[in-house]
Parts: sequence; structure tokens; C-alpha cells
Amino acid sequence: MDRQIGRAELETDGVLRPDTATVQSPAIPVYLRHVSHFLAVFVLSTLLVFAVELISRGSFSDTMLFFQELYRPAWTTVGLYALVMIAFDALLGRSHNGLLVVAPGALLFTWIGRQKALYLGDPLYPTDFLYSRQIVDLLPLLARERPWTAFAIAVATILAVAGLILTWRYWRQRTLRLNAKGRLWRLAVVVPVLVSFVSIMDYNNFSWARDRLRVQPIMWDQKENYAHNGFTMAFALNLPMVNVSAPQGYSPEAINAMSVRSSASGTGEKPDIIMVMSESFWDPTRLPGVSFNRDPIPTVRARQSGAVFSPEFGGMTANVEFEALTGFSNAFLPYGSIPYQQYVRHPLPSLATFLKSEGYATKAIHPYREWFWNRRNVYQAFGFDTFRSEENLPRLASRGRLVSDASLIEEVIREADETEGPFFFFTVTLQGHGPYEPYRYKNPSIDVATESGVAEREAIRTYSEGAADADRSLKKLMRWAAKRQRHTILVFFGDHLPPLGDAYISTGYMKGRVADRRAPLADMLKQHETPLVIWSNQTGTDHGIGTVSPSFLPLHVLELAGLSHPYYTGFLGSIRDRYKVIDRHMLLSSEDVSTPDWSEKSDTDPLINRFRLLQYDMMFGERAGLDKFFPEMKAHGPAS
Repeated sequence: MDRQIGRAELETDGVLRPDTATVQSPAIPVYLRHVSHFLAVFVLSTLLVFAVELISRGSFSDTMLFFQELYRPAWTTVGLYALVMIAFDALLGRSHNGLLVVAPGALLFTWIGRQKALYLGDPLYPTDFLYSRQIVDLLPLLARERPWTAFAIAVATILAVAGLILTWRYWRQRTLRLNAKGRLWRLAVVVPVLVSFVSIMDYNNFSWARDRLRVQPIMWDQKENYAHNGFTMAFALNLPMVNVSAPQGYSPEAINAMSVRSSASGTGEKPDIIMVMSESFWDPTRLPGVSFNRDPIPTVRARQSGAVFSPEFGGMTANVEFEALTGFSNAFLPYGSIPYQQYVRHPLPSLATFLKSEGYATKAIHPYREWFWNRRNVYQAFGFDTFRSEENLPRLASRGRLVSDASLIEEVIREADETEGPFFFFTVTLQGHGPYEPYRYKNPSIDVATESGVAEREAIRTYSEGAADADRSLKKLMRWAAKRQRHTILVFFGDHLPPLGDAYISTGYMKGRVADRRAPLADMLKQHETPLVIWSNQTGTDHGIGTVSPSFLPLHVLELAGLSHPYYTGFLGSIRDRYKVIDRHMLLSSEDVSTPDWSEKSDTDPLINRFRLLQYDMMFGERAGLDKFFPEMKAHGPAS
């Protein structure tokens, strides 16, 4: 016989149903109601993890393998989601309401990660959300390249939000309420387990429990890290990257024991120096099977000093800039980190700091917003006197919706003519930024012929037209400098290869849309080299530099300028004598001998270890090397 059960009776088992609920007699035992709740949450968690991995991997078969191969942490991930959802159930006071909190966020983050992997080749890292404002600000450019996709995303977002609101209202009305006893009981079980889990996720320390749960930190290869551990666990493993641990052997005494190589300094006139980091500048004629009606970059080709081995591809300009200005290396920082966003929180030594101490006027110029990549704060920490950005530059002419290279170089020349005494200008261009939508430029001068599809051909053409503009801007700058009486040094280089997407595949230049992080030397050079020009109006092109990491640019600039510095020409000079490329996955010696995966080996060259220790000392440590290596920084004191 059916009977009515009142509120007081229902509160005793930790589950509170509506006062008018009608149930069958006898009542279901209390423990079965708890078990059924946990089982249901486990099933929902399994479905959610499967959906997350399916989006992340883009392959049903790979997702199935993730669950079938027991050496991977698929079921650990399911358990983690279940615990989190039970915790939210307890906090919200109703069963299965945690699903409506966890699922939308997990699926959204996974979809964003999938898009990043497709465009840039890297998974989503926790630190990416530090520059989410940059992503939002670039959405208009992406929308212009794929308007229907952008429209579909906008409509899907509106529908998803509306659907979530309606689902939430419907779901809460039909799920069981949990009373205080049931909520506290669940939290008492779940919270300690979650706290214990968090404590074992620091990849810097071995964890027996983490190993038993099949979570294996593979921080030196993030693609493999995400492939093995799945999106959620790999993302969690990257959370500690905001804290950089001291490398083995670090101490103030170790820094003080390092020797300083002296180098002679010139006594003549201090030259003016202009560095131009050209957005996505590269040689498009390297694409196989593509012909052009004329050479897009004749000036660079005639004056090329060598190449920059970019640590990035298709984006992450700030990481290349970090190396070029500081002489430090991203190879010694956590994979996926962005020093401009995470680590520049106090004055750091840079080329600008040193030149400022030598009496130079130091100025950074970039025709975009000052907050982008945190440049306003970073340039101040690097010792620049002035940062000229969109906020304080005169209105510059655009080409293809972005500030043109021609108008930017005209502004650089104008400001140089107004500057008395030696100056150091660091300029970052904007026009070459992707995406390279068809017909961006009116009346293009570059014609492209290729057997690739129309979309790929037009992307190559748009990019090549922009590269030709960048080349012409360099020619204009060189002609101006050639007429000057003051010694003037120009440095021009691309920050990374452009994100041409399918054009790389259809032409056979690369197997995928993005560059490899690990590959034979020939492939790594092909996918990471950008043209480099170092030129003086007195001595011409500085030939024979070869392929170098951006961190060696300060050394070559100061050598050409006849200036010496304990770190930039002394310490970096000793490194350059042995190595010319220091990438996190490859060392390239001065004799072109490559050492892949050097960071995973125990017998790393002591010289490289000293480089790592000194960089850590200045960025995170006690700055014991200030007096010896960066005397111009003494006034700033220890890092805070």
C-alpha cells in the first residue's frame, strides 16, 4: 500500500525529497540511496570524460584506446570528475546538480584546447588564460577569415547558454534535495580525497600514489603528456608551472664561483641601434611547388646575415621577444610558459637596461595596445625609457586592416630623427599578423601559382604580399640609415613562421598544419628558421652569423657596436663558441652537430647547466650574480 512520508521522516537518511513525495513501501534503505547516487554520478562522469577526450583528440578510436589501455589514467580521471561533482552536489544541496557546473566548463575548455592545437600545434595550458584578453581582441580577425564559422559559433554559444539556463531550471525541480546531514557526510568524504589528489600533482616531486593512479608527468613533451594522461590530467599537471623550482645545484655560492670572460670594448662613437622584429616574417619561396611572379623579399635575400631559430611557431611572439631582449632562453622555463605573463614581475636585465646605462635613449615601439602580452609592464621592467603604443602613437595608416609596416617604419624614422645622442629602438610590427584571409590587400603585386587549392593559394598570396611590404619597409629603413652620418645598426628578423595551415600540407612543406617540436635537424630548421639581417651603414651586412637562437642576438648586436658586457658579450660569447641554437628539444653546436632531447639526459654540458643556473638566479633566485654579470642592475636589488 502506498503511504505519504513527511519531511521529518525523510531528513533522517541524508536525502530530503518533497513533502508530497509518494513512494512505495517499504522505503528504500538509506545506504542504497547513497550508493545509487554515487553510481549515477560515476556513470555521468564516465560519459563526460569520454566526451572531453573525444573533443580533445578528435578521434573516436583514440578515445576508446584511452579507456581500454589500463596504463593510462582514464578511470582515475572519471573518479576525479565524480568526486568533484559529488562535492558540488553537496554544496548546491541537490543530487546531480554538480553535473551542470562541471560539464559546461570542462567541455568549453576542451573545445578551446582543440582549437589551439589545430592553429598553433600546442595543447591548452593553464597559463593561456592569463592572456585570454588577447584572444578575445583577435576574434574580429578570425571572424573575417571564416565568417560563417564565426556566425555558427556565436549562434551555438547563444543556444548553449539558453539551453543551460533552461536545463538548470528543469533539472533542479526534478532532482532530490540533500539535507544538512547528507551534505556534510559527502563533503567529509570527498574533500580530503580531493586535497590529497592536489598534493600529488606537483610534477617536480615523485609520487608513489600518482604513479599507482597511472598519471605520468611527461612535461618535456606536452603532446605526449596530453596523449597519455588525457586532457584533464595533463592540464592539471601544468598548473604548478607558475612556480619554477630551483634547478639542481643552484646556490649563491655556485653563481659566485662562475668566471667572467672579459672582452674589449670599443672607444669610438656609440652607434644608434634599431631592432625590428617583423611579425611572422618568413621566406614564402621555400614552399615547394609554388611559383611567384617576382621575389617577394629581394632586400632581405640580398642582405641576409643568417637565420633566427624560433622557439615558437605561428604565434607566441612574446616568447621570441623575451629571448631577443634578455639573452635568456625559454628552454630553461616550463613547457608552455609565457615569461611576459607569468615571470616578469620585477626589473630584469635586458639589452635596453645595459644600453640605457651606456647613455642610450631606449624606446620600444609597437602599434597595438599596450596591455597586449603585458608589454607595458614588461618594457618598464626591461629598462625602456618609453613605450610607444596604439595609445600614444599618432594615427598610422593601415594596410589590410592592420597598421602597415610602411607607416610604422616612417614613424620610427621620424622619432629617430628627433632623438639626440645614441638611441636604441626596439620595434615590433603588426601588419604580418594572421590569419591570411583572401583579398586582404587591394591591388596586390604578388601573383602565386600552385597546384594547391584556391583557399591555400589565396592564403599564400595574402601572406606573400605582406612579406613583400615588410621587405620594402626594411629597404626604406636602410636607405634612410645609409644617408646618416652617425653610425647606425639595423637588426631585422621574423619572430616565427606564419600560421598558413593547410597550405603547408598541400604543398608538402610539412606533414601537419603546425611545426614539429621534435624532429630531425633538417626538419627542425625548415620549420623554425626565419630570416635575419644585421646591417651597419658603415660596414654593411654582418655575414656568416648562421642560424642562431634569439637569445644570441644581443651578443651579435653589441659585438657589431663595439660594446662589451660581462653577460651579453662575455658569458653569452662563451656559450656561442660552443652552441648557436639552444632549444628545449635540441642543441645545435657551432659545428652544426645536433643533440636532440638533451634536457632529458643526465650528462648535460656543464656550460649549459651554468647558463640555466644564472638565468634562474636572475629571474627567480637571490640575484647573486648581479655585481658580476649585470652591474648596471645593482640599484634594483634582489627579486621580490
